[in-house]
Amino acid sequence: MSGWICSGGIFDYDKRKINIIELQEQVQAPDFWDDPDKAKQVMRRLDSEKSLVESWDELNELRSSIQVYQQFQQEGEDVADEINKEAVQFRKKLKVLELKNMLTGDDDHRDAIVTFNPGAGGTESQDWAQMLFRMYSRWAEQNNYTVSIIELQHGDVAGIKSATLEINGPNAYGYLKAESGVHRLVRISPFDSNSRRHTSFCSVFVSPLIDDTIEIDISESDVELQRFHASGAGGQNVNKVETGVRLIWEGILSDGTSERVVAECQQERSQMQNREKAMIMLKSKIYELEKNIKEREMQKLQDSKSKIEWGSQIRSYVFHPYNMIKDHRTEFETSDVDGVMDGDLNEFIKSFLMAQAGQEI
Repeated sequence: MSGWICSGGIFDYDKRKINIIELQEQVQAPDFWDDPDKAKQVMRRLDSEKSLVESWDELNELRSSIQVYQQFQQEGEDVADEINKEAVQFRKKLKVLELKNMLTGDDDHRDAIVTFNPGAGGTESQDWAQMLFRMYSRWAEQNNYTVSIIELQHGDVAGIKSATLEINGPNAYGYLKAESGVHRLVRISPFDSNSRRHTSFCSVFVSPLIDDTIEIDISESDVELQRFHASGAGGQNVNKVETGVRLIWEGILSDGTSERVVAECQQERSQMQNREKAMIMLKSKIYELEKNIKEREMQKLQDSKSKIEWGSQIRSYVFHPYNMIKDHRTEFETSDVDGVMDGDLNEFIKSFLMAQAGQEI
């Protein structure tokens, strides 16, 4: 804990207080809003710095409270329960602050778009996709984020053929970027009458939700528009008009590779609103692909430092013959299968962010 307390340590409380003062001075300037895009970026930085300092202040108050109780205990008072209660809160808030302090990327503050695409295997993979869909929805709810279902196609028997979630809240993308990749499940299939073990795959693609501070140029001629009958909340009440919109972009990325990107939206009431939302999602996905290209180029320069393999298959979930979930990038693992599938992902996210921060040193 001493590394966090010292002002020159990991957190650097004094420097952040100075940053807040400097940013507030910029906000108060008469011409601050003359450049709206720059102003928004400054406001985001200010909010982020304030959030970190407030979290530290809460942590420091708990530390002081624990020290007071410890003095009472030394004087013979029975305050063990109070100390334990405060210590639990302290550890919980410390973990949250550690995670916040690791978010240094340009897009970490943004909302996130999470797209699920089951692999080959029909009902097996589609059921696995729905399990992941629930897992991330639960994670978002537990961390006080807002979850919106942008697109959802149910499987013919069970599960989902595809789905897209929008997760809104501070640093949603910064945390969820750790989850992009292929997720592998090993279990006894509930759909196999012979109770055999099956392996299923589902890709999870996470992109930051862009806004008007980021420009992505897409030629209209490269985008195909498809309309379909949208379904209401939770897949119920199929509409009689084609309000759902699917946009398909085929083009060349900056590294010369060709890519096909699909974005769907059936959340809004009108086709025009769904089209506008789908275009934002399409641009967000293309933006993430371009970011990945730049990160891969940087990774080539960092390979001599790194021992972590950033493959596409990021995590294995084994339900049989034993219980184990393991992240192949960080080697972090747990046997608490039920907890993870119910949204307890923060330790996996933390281990990823720590590994990423280690690579950047």
